[in-house]
Amino acid sequence: MAERVPGGVGIEAINAYGGAASIPVLDLFRGRRLDPERFSNLMMQERGVALPFEDPVTNAVNAARPILDAMSPEARERIELLVTSSESGVDFSKSISSYAHEHLGLSRHCRFLEVKQACYAATGALQLALGYIASGVSPGAKALVIATDVTLVDESGLYSEPAMGTGGVAVLLGDEPRVMKMDLGAFGNYSYDVFDTARPSPEIDIGDVDRSLFTYLDCLKHSFAAYGRRVDGVDFVSTFDYLAMHTPFAGLVKAGHRKMMRELTPCDVDEIEADFGRRVKPSLQYPSLVGNLCSGSVYLSLCSIIDTIKPERSARVGMFSYGSGCSSEFFSGVIGPESVSALAGLDIGGHLRGRRQLTFDQYVELLKENLRCLVPTKNRDVDVERYLPLVTRTASRPRMLALRRVVDYHRQYEWV
Repeated sequence: MAERVPGGVGIEAINAYGGAASIPVLDLFRGRRLDPERFSNLMMQERGVALPFEDPVTNAVNAARPILDAMSPEARERIELLVTSSESGVDFSKSISSYAHEHLGLSRHCRFLEVKQACYAATGALQLALGYIASGVSPGAKALVIATDVTLVDESGLYSEPAMGTGGVAVLLGDEPRVMKMDLGAFGNYSYDVFDTARPSPEIDIGDVDRSLFTYLDCLKHSFAAYGRRVDGVDFVSTFDYLAMHTPFAGLVKAGHRKMMRELTPCDVDEIEADFGRRVKPSLQYPSLVGNLCSGSVYLSLCSIIDTIKPERSARVGMFSYGSGCSSEFFSGVIGPESVSALAGLDIGGHLRGRRQLTFDQYVELLKENLRCLVPTKNRDVDVERYLPLVTRTASRPRMLALRRVVDYHRQYEWV
């Protein structure tokens, strides 16, 4: 059994949705005539692609629905807090959570809200939710945090286009942490104001790539140092069996690991490479098939570790969450054999392998519609049936939520 501590709290269930379709990243490079020498730095195989009836609401619900389907009605009633994190809000007032709450059938007595801080937001929500659960003010309460985003990047984004993903990750928190028992009180934050990336309108993403990369590395160094000031005797190598980091693209994760090893250990180049292969590479399998899921990215990496390693004993995972703007946190938790069985029924790997693979021409055609996803429209109909042939059904995902229409700015969804 995974390590359990009486009164422990953490992740009870987790699921990822990586879009209904995908495109090989090498095909995207070739189609955009990007420099092939830069392909290897991404360390990616595919990236998720949304269909025109998918948006942040459908991504959130389609990530969370399999978790709730596996719960008893009594357990679902104990979800007292629902938080969605997103850079892809559909309204300046009405939250994504309000739609998700309805289509997930959660209790009318559940709090819900939406939070935003680039790719860090889900971790901020998770830590606040864990504090609520651990406080004991409502014994047995559970919280559901859903990170959900879409990408608005086209050819103008150059090398960021192949790296961006679409989808969501749903994390159920409670006092039966089958997936990961969190190390409460073991964390380090580092945050300051920087304009490295932004989404100033519902149609475009902008960013200073070099500034963002250096800020990521700066935050990794200082958030880990802050973690060390709270946790006696912490060592970057020996304390953590595995590392899961926010993954805009795997090459940046590798650069971050290399920087930390060079500064904190006496290891040589070969030892650093071996350590990366052992402790970090397992976290990159799923991100290499999806792309950057923004605030869900670090939790997709956690799923990747569990499904790739299938730990047979308790193992501590060090986690680094970073969001442009910027806010960051280094924290940790313990996984084990029970984590493997908790994820098995959701078959995240099967979902990712089963997505419909698109040609470059199909991708470009879909992109025209997808870039409209967040643009406010008073009335709109979505031809769901036109795109359903691109959807692959699986036993664990027999149906999905789809955007059917917008009426007087109100988005309307149906199960298909």
